[in-house]
Amino acid sequence: MSRTAGETNRKKMHSYYDYSLLFLTLFLVCFGLVMIYSTSSYNAQRVYGNATHYLERQALFGGAGILIMLLVSKIDYRLMITKLAVIKIKPVTLLYFLCIILQIYVLIFGDVINGAKRWINMGALGRFQPSELTKIAVIVFTAYIVNLAPRKLDRFRGFLRVVLFIAPLLGLIVIENFSTALVVGVIMVAICFVASKKKFYFIISGLLMAGIGSMLIFFVSYRSTRIDVWLNVETHEKGYQILQGLYAIASGGIFGKGLGESMQKLGFIPESHNDMIFSVICEELGLFGAVALILLFILLIWRIFIIAINAPDLFGGLIATGVLAHIATQVLINIAVVTNSIPSTGIPLPFISYGGSSVMVLLFEMGIVLSVSNQIKAER
Repeated sequence: MSRTAGETNRKKMHSYYDYSLLFLTLFLVCFGLVMIYSTSSYNAQRVYGNATHYLERQALFGGAGILIMLLVSKIDYRLMITKLAVIKIKPVTLLYFLCIILQIYVLIFGDVINGAKRWINMGALGRFQPSELTKIAVIVFTAYIVNLAPRKLDRFRGFLRVVLFIAPLLGLIVIENFSTALVVGVIMVAICFVASKKKFYFIISGLLMAGIGSMLIFFVSYRSTRIDVWLNVETHEKGYQILQGLYAIASGGIFGKGLGESMQKLGFIPESHNDMIFSVICEELGLFGAVALILLFILLIWRIFIIAINAPDLFGGLIATGVLAHIATQVLINIAVVTNSIPSTGIPLPFISYGGSSVMVLLFEMGIVLSVSNQIKAER
């Protein structure tokens, strides 16, 4: 009798798939395409003679990213820590070393844009930013290392062990891209913090990292200049972009000027479809649109959080935690920069800002999170 009851209970269980997270992701990607067209059409027509130039490119990468997301979501995420039959190496290790090679390559042979080497020229496909792929590597590899011996994180030595593994990736990024290194560092610390039962040593670690970060800012001239710009945005010669963004936010009012009616995007905000896109959203859709977008991000983060705490194993929960930290950190930093709450730094708004590498990596990450959700067993 008990056996029959057990079989009945097993039949009532089924794989859970978070369609709420899927629809939120798709909506944000589509909203991003609308805003990219709205913010870039004028400059695209002026420079390329095609108002939809940026929209077409972003739609191509977004569409490819969505297909990758759906494919990855149906593959068991635990295969990343299973040895491949042919080469006897785990995909997570392969990805780790691939990112190290790409980061070294970009420092030597990368394209210099605005004084920084961050991109690899892919010809007709455009430019690829290896640091974006490194975010996936850090999420997955940190989760893997922690999952091997989670109890070691109860001591500071265990945390240092994780730091030593991630340090090569972090160090190669920080040479040319401090802001992305900051995001990567937050991802690593967030995963370790969640897995550790002891939290006190994170305070000491945070102070040490803040000290190192301060040196990397104040002893590098162009980074310290950004502090001066932040403190004197109205008078500093390099405060033009942030000031124009603040004008856009202020002129939007409660309900905005209307979609496509922004004035600041007409050359006043340079490349408004990139990191400063939130200011144009505020101008065209007003405070109402900005708050609605922030609420959508909060809902997205909440769904990832639910998946993290219900994941079938520690590895899956830590991956979801890493993705959550990645998206939350970029949203906070981007909006803080646009509103001049912190010094300027180049962090895109997830799913919204223009950038093929960024949107494809984010969609790949969402595919992994959906894969974790697909392994959760729930009652029918």
